[in-house]
Amino acid sequence: MQNKQFYIYILTSHHYGTLYIGVTNDLTRRIYEHKHDLEDGFSRKYGVHTLVYFETTPDIYSALTREKQMKKWNRKWKIELIESKNPEWKDLYQDLL
Repeated sequence: MQNKQFYIYILTSHHYGTLYIGVTNDLTRRIYEHKHDLEDGFSRKYGVHTLVYFETTPDIYSALTREKQMKKWNRKWKIELIESKNPEWKDLYQDLL
């Protein structure tokens, strides 16, 4: 069986802006889709295009569980998570390329 990697990620519209949390098995492709508004939805509607946080897991079930957990968090916790790894809110997408 092929080893898969799954990503839980957070996008923002700008520093301390609107946040979006998602899951994917191809982070580079998925962020490209968000940045270029290739799908209707939340990220296009609110201009959420900057990747500020991601984590990995080899298991889709744990990825989905973590996504649901993070979506229930209050905004302060989400911001603290982002700033624990990316205090400058740098767009991490370029690091993926």
